[in-house]
Amino acid sequence: MKLSPVIILVALCTACSSTGNVAKKPDVSTTTYEQHAGRTLPIKERAFVTAVEVLGKKAIIAQLGEPAKADDVKLKGSNKVVASIWHYHNINTDENGQYFETTELDFIDDKVVQVVFLNNDGSEEEDQSYDIPQDQSRH
Repeated sequence: MKLSPVIILVALCTACSSTGNVAKKPDVSTTTYEQHAGRTLPIKERAFVTAVEVLGKKAIIAQLGEPAKADDVKLKGSNKVVASIWHYHNINTDENGQYFETTELDFIDDKVVQVVFLNNDGSEEEDQSYDIPQDQSRH
């Protein structure tokens, strides 16, 4: 079960109010999934892109769990999956610490080729996207 930073802050503030202490808002720039639900991927959009671009599907599932939505593209007349689009919800923040409703990971074979951050459930048009640079040494 993952808790949003807002819920954590409310719990901290409630606990501190009875003792007179003031809870300090966590620095979102350094917050990672390691601090939330035992995950190690960063939550800030740019750091997330850098971290996720080197991971394959199995490693991403190990970090984030199964996607909320997954669509596979198969070769015509074959069951071979050549591309996939995965959606996760409320896992990344913008530079101001506001959560994107949806993070879309676009794969070719097993590698992330594009990350899209959406302020909707993923059924509408793209919001902000990052192309993963082609590194010829990885092929």
